[in-house]
Amino acid sequence: MAPARRPDPKIEALRERGALHSQPERVRDPQFRENAFYDPHDLVQVKYEMLRRVQVDRERVTKTCAAFGLSRPVFYKSQQALDKEGLPGLVPKKRGPRGAHKLTQEVMDLIEDALAADRSLRAETLAQLVRDRLDVAVHPRSIQRALVRRPQKKRRPQSRGSM
Repeated sequence: MAPARRPDPKIEALRERGALHSQPERVRDPQFRENAFYDPHDLVQVKYEMLRRVQVDRERVTKTCAAFGLSRPVFYKSQQALDKEGLPGLVPKKRGPRGAHKLTQEVMDLIEDALAADRSLRAETLAQLVRDRLDVAVHPRSIQRALVRRPQKKRRPQSRGSM
């Protein structure tokens, strides 16, 4: 029985950060095939070299995209991101919702006011309160998570009277 192969730490790091190229075999650019410095698994490096090839070497966009295994829309989005944000703009953004979109400031203010009046209120009760007052359906678990994420308000130390 052959020993299990250890995962490549660089590939694991790229995967964790969302920068692992999903199809590195599509990168046919000679630099990436002949020089170990260039890694077709590193999506940020692939995008950067693709952009550099067009801007500095004056290669055609269509030809360059084919050599780097990426589409023209990816090229133009990458170009825009690099111009706007620099190199960090080439790191893929996390997909999906960016936060609890139903838990607006108005909803959180209502929840916090209710909790200030009665700390024993449960998330289910708070969800019903939000539904009744603001006509917004929020899952109780979303309220629980939001309450854990919220910054804790600093409490002023209570002054103790002179003894």
